[in-house]
Amino acid sequence: MRLWSKATLKSLVVPGGVLLLAVAVLTHSGWLTLAPPALSFLYYCALIGGMLLAWRFHSSRTFFALVVLFLAGQAVALSGPSVASPGNAEWTALRAVSLLVPLNFVLIALMQERGFTVASTAPVGLFLFVQSVIVAVLCRGSVEIPALPGHADHAAAQLSLPGYALLTFAGAGAFLFVRCLLTRKPVDSALLWSLAAYFLSLRFMESARISTTYSAVAACILATSIIENSYLLAYHDELTTLPSRRAFNDALLRLQQPFSIAMVDIDHFKRFNDTYGHDTGDQVLRLVASSLARVTGGGQAYRCGGEEFAILFPGKTTPEVVSHLEQLRTTIEASEFRMRSGDRRQVPRGPDRRNQRVRGRARKGDAIRHLAREKSHAPLSVTVSIGVATASEKKPHADLVLQEADKALYRAKDNGRNRLETASAGKRSRAKAVEIA
Repeated sequence: MRLWSKATLKSLVVPGGVLLLAVAVLTHSGWLTLAPPALSFLYYCALIGGMLLAWRFHSSRTFFALVVLFLAGQAVALSGPSVASPGNAEWTALRAVSLLVPLNFVLIALMQERGFTVASTAPVGLFLFVQSVIVAVLCRGSVEIPALPGHADHAAAQLSLPGYALLTFAGAGAFLFVRCLLTRKPVDSALLWSLAAYFLSLRFMESARISTTYSAVAACILATSIIENSYLLAYHDELTTLPSRRAFNDALLRLQQPFSIAMVDIDHFKRFNDTYGHDTGDQVLRLVASSLARVTGGGQAYRCGGEEFAILFPGKTTPEVVSHLEQLRTTIEASEFRMRSGDRRQVPRGPDRRNQRVRGRARKGDAIRHLAREKSHAPLSVTVSIGVATASEKKPHADLVLQEADKALYRAKDNGRNRLETASAGKRSRAKAVEIA
């Protein structure tokens, strides 16, 4: 997978980056004129709505990120209005949240998603509770300097982030940015842009309206990441990252003539699963999918299920796509595939490990798996069979073209696999057979 591509850029900036940019333009251009009470209401709606969505979709990382934003906002709000000077409550709260929020976001990004089990949520909840208690104690022990008449502007002017807080935000932002490039997951992108929005809320604390706006945006970004993640699960295959069968069916409805459909099937895929285990089978699927994602000729690949894939070529006919499909087939054939490790289910555990010698016998399937593990260092050969068909006046609908592509795929398998067959070639063969008869 390429580190930087169009898909990577889209996963990075949509929807969090776009939302933050839109709100920033509206806020600083004067078009957003909501009163502070209305903005506070939206802020709490985003927090509560996001937490409910996170709980419903078992997204504990998003839930705890929203909790961190809520606790940080409460720490600053409960410190009370005062002249912001070193040593007082408001200054202490500002320093605490400017350090704890980015650090907590980094820790949340490193967490593994395990839902809302007691074993996974209790330690994180206790950790955040201890942080809240420490910040409350530090703020209570600070020297409060009451605000004097005419000093409100002076207090706001001194509400600036210390240098080490800026470094903490910058370091956390850089880490989350790199993680977004590597994972391309909505949650990691949301953590990055939510942190940026919260930084802006602290940066513009002298204006309650602007600060509350950015705080609300930080919560909204996290909430929308749950919707974006649900969309990806519905329309993208999690294993191969290719668009899924649902996305393929939607794309078929939008096709207009001319167009071509190619069906791709991994040869002897069941043998990979039976011989080397399902872990190796998953690696084979990822290998083939990575090649399909880079198909040339304007094609878009989809995983239709199992080891079967489809490629749509809008605006292209069979003669225009044959060379691109043949190049795809040879690229997959030339790819060197080595197993990372054997299927963990093949390794005996517990009593089976002790009783293996006693039994002295092994089933045929176990013997094959054992032989495969011994030769796992050798590269495996992966090939695909491809069938392609193009819409015509007799078969203008996508369903009919898909059936023709399936027939061509089966003919490729019957003719020895690792080959490309076209629907038009099958028609010529049948025509010749009729003439001979």
